Amino acid sequence: MAGSYKARVAEFDDFLKSDKFDVARLRQLAFGGVPEGKGRRSLVWKLLLSFLPLKRAEWASVLDKQRNSYDQFVQDLIVNPQAEDNVGDHPLSNDPDSQWSKFFKDNDVLLQIDKDCRRLLPDISFFQHPTGYPFKTGGMSLRTRVERTVLEAKQVGTSRGGTRNISVVQRSSVSEEYYVLAEGQEAHWEVVERILFIYAKLNPGVSYVQGMNEIAGPLYYVFASDPDPEWQKYAEPDTFYCFTSLMSEIRDNFIKTLDDSACGIGAMMVQMMLMLKEADFELWTALETKQLKPQFFAFRWLTLLLSQEFFLPDVIRFWDSLFADEQQFQFLIHVCCAMLIVIREQLLEDDFATSLKLLQRYPSVDVHQILEKAVELKEIMKVAADVTHSE
Repeated sequence: MAGSYKARVAEFDDFLKSDKFDVARLRQLAFGGVPEGKGRRSLVWKLLLSFLPLKRAEWASVLDKQRNSYDQFVQDLIVNPQAEDNVGDHPLSNDPDSQWSKFFKDNDVLLQIDKDCRRLLPDISFFQHPTGYPFKTGGMSLRTRVERTVLEAKQVGTSRGGTRNISVVQRSSVSEEYYVLAEGQEAHWEVVERILFIYAKLNPGVSYVQGMNEIAGPLYYVFASDPDPEWQKYAEPDTFYCFTSLMSEIRDNFIKTLDDSACGIGAMMVQMMLMLKEADFELWTALETKQLKPQFFAFRWLTLLLSQEFFLPDVIRFWDSLFADEQQFQFLIHVCCAMLIVIREQLLEDDFATSLKLLQRYPSVDVHQILEKAVELKEIMKVAADVTHSE
């Protein structure tokens, strides 16, 4: 077994030295899990999420362009109404182009992002510790803005006479439960907060939806943990672009109006239950009889790519296979179906309440057992599809 693992690591390392990467081979290797260490996963995920070109010779120019663009996004989109070039503007301005108006408008989404990022992956302390590469925005940090701002968009209203009025409220500090960092330092969760805020600003149609932090967090963790200081230094912009790429595939899951559409989360849950019916009719019947609807548990599984169901190392292992899936996360449905089958005996025996609790707090199970069952389901579904097409 040890020799087999060493051979796999050697195969991976040899492949990652390529000047041009064969995407089919990359997917095949990554699907079986990326070996820990040497920044392998950081590199593989960037290739699979189309951040890095398959030709190594193109990396330098692409990275330089993308990272500079991200820097500009931060400078342009994080509004500082107290900047020196904004002297004529003021909080009571009725001008929709006022920097203060933009500042207030951004606050609602920022407050939600801040709340979610402060409690990001609480099982590990990583996100509470300072990054070695804080971003210098030249203005108030988002954390400080949330903690110190006493003028909120909802407190700025228009009277019946048409004049602007402000109700000032003092916000209590929200940082008491967290590490107190020295002046100029920035926690890793603040970096994720900025990434999500920039994403929301650039994608107003989706903006920010609770749960996106659970997608961005593991991405950033992998990139910020790269042993190469040069890659680690640019974990923020690299995460932003990989997150954006990932969201282009799964964003429909976060748009409520698409829940019941052919491309929404509802359709994925239907696929999962149809797959279960085909693979384990007895278990499917039991869930139907108990009225254990997938909306009660699978909605979160599918939307958040299992990021809240398992500890981080297992989530990362699942994502190796999900990112490598050539059918754009179809394998996620196989994994979720496998999760049901792996605990079938308990689900068959327990009543509704106990079963629901089990599904909402999934038990500690060997991740490889789930993945093996998911691969088995994938093959079963493939054979069934081939038979259907041949008839």
